[in-house]
Amino acid sequence: MIEFAISGVHTYWWLPPLVAFVVSFFTSMGGVSGAFLLLPFQMSVLGFTTPAVSPTNLVYNVVAIPSGVYRYFREGRMVWSLMWVVVAGTLPGVVAGAFIRIHYLPDPGPFKVFVGCVLLYIGLRMIAEMKKKAAAAPVAGEFVVTDSRMSLTRLSFKFQGRRYQASTPGIFAMALAVGVVGGVYGIGGGAIVAPFFVSVFGLPIYTVAGAALMGTFVTSIAGVAFYQIIAPYYAGSGLSVAPDWFLGALFGLGGLAGMYCGARLQRLVPARWIKLMLIVILVGTALRYILGYFLA
Repeated sequence: MIEFAISGVHTYWWLPPLVAFVVSFFTSMGGVSGAFLLLPFQMSVLGFTTPAVSPTNLVYNVVAIPSGVYRYFREGRMVWSLMWVVVAGTLPGVVAGAFIRIHYLPDPGPFKVFVGCVLLYIGLRMIAEMKKKAAAAPVAGEFVVTDSRMSLTRLSFKFQGRRYQASTPGIFAMALAVGVVGGVYGIGGGAIVAPFFVSVFGLPIYTVAGAALMGTFVTSIAGVAFYQIIAPYYAGSGLSVAPDWFLGALFGLGGLAGMYCGARLQRLVPARWIKLMLIVILVGTALRYILGYFLA
């Protein structure tokens, strides 16, 4: 076993990358990096409960996400206009969320309840979306995004013979709001943005995955930089704020391989299965944190 100096975690060197590979392999199919599951693993299993766990989670995103983005770009399922609107909204939100995490949620107890409520809401939204009769299977056609357009009011693209549209201001406002939550949670916002694309805006999950991951990657870089810059100001308080780079990198290496494989195999998995997988993970984790806090 090895000890990580910043986090104080004692574990085997191969455990973080192994867990990250398994998590990211499945979650990357839905446009989620898997950081929202690695956070409770670090807190509950590894005992990493200081605010530094959030930027460490963001380090994982920075290392792991490029492989998944590359695969979605390579296979023609990256909606760049959607990605840029997400980045524009979540970037300032992540910075605001980081302040909230440090000043108002340093204790892991209330933080777990907050995490649970966020995940439960996302899961219930996805359940409601799956019950809609209008959620029909996509028509046959080429499995790539084409004719992508964007204006100040709307963005649109074609996928499998159908044109999808969404409000540009609506996506921006949603991205800004979840960016704040993502900054507090240390996930970059992608775990919330991707399900919202599907459940609120009705976009196909095959097309939002790449944009959600890319948005998470950019905002995670900003989040890591922010935590690292402010860390010296908290050095005398005994509050650990800077990321554990070594631990985050080990998680990231596992995620790098997992996301590449998940993105490559995504088109072979039915969309309904991907949504069901996310719902089970989201609701199960949420109930564990909420009930665990109040029944302890």
